[in-house]
Amino acid sequence: MVKVKICGLSRPCDIEAVNTEKPDYIGFVFAKSRRKVTPAQAVALKTLLSPDITSVGVFVDEAIERILSLVRENIIDIIQLHGSEDETYIQKLKRSTDKPVVKAIGVYSKGDVQKWATTAADYLLLDHKGGGTGQNFDWDMIGEIDKPYFLAGGLRPENIVKAIGQAAPYAVDVSSGVETGGIKDPKKITAFIRRVRDGY
Repeated sequence: MVKVKICGLSRPCDIEAVNTEKPDYIGFVFAKSRRKVTPAQAVALKTLLSPDITSVGVFVDEAIERILSLVRENIIDIIQLHGSEDETYIQKLKRSTDKPVVKAIGVYSKGDVQKWATTAADYLLLDHKGGGTGQNFDWDMIGEIDKPYFLAGGLRPENIVKAIGQAAPYAVDVSSGVETGGIKDPKKITAFIRRVRDGY
């Protein structure tokens, strides 16, 4: 079963929506974004989150110690790197925590994914170049990769079944695709998750 991540939660009602539908993962964005939350906000939201759902912290070129402080406070269970972090950074982070690490990469052309085949990160996240654009990339450019990966970029209820069939990801990651007017829409969250799980 393909796993589901709903990213960019920032309000208690967002947490209520995911607690109802139970995605596998949710994301708190700590980088510059309209969805950014402060550590204090994330603490408050995490206390409302069902213990069955894993929280992911999304960072862009963040100081490792700041990430580790959020880990130590049990705010995040998985670390997602969405900037220009290189392999040296990833290996240093992995030496400092046993939490899984996801490295996001923009897919520009065939072969881009394979360049990260031996990364120390536990997972890759494949996104449209630039990330956070709400646009999908050509899934045929993924190619063969043994590393489990999250598929992101332009996913929404209307195309998620096709995306899974074509790309065969470990997990799918959505943010703007389950929003209306820039805020999370419980009906779209429900539709997205149910289409992933029911396959229609």
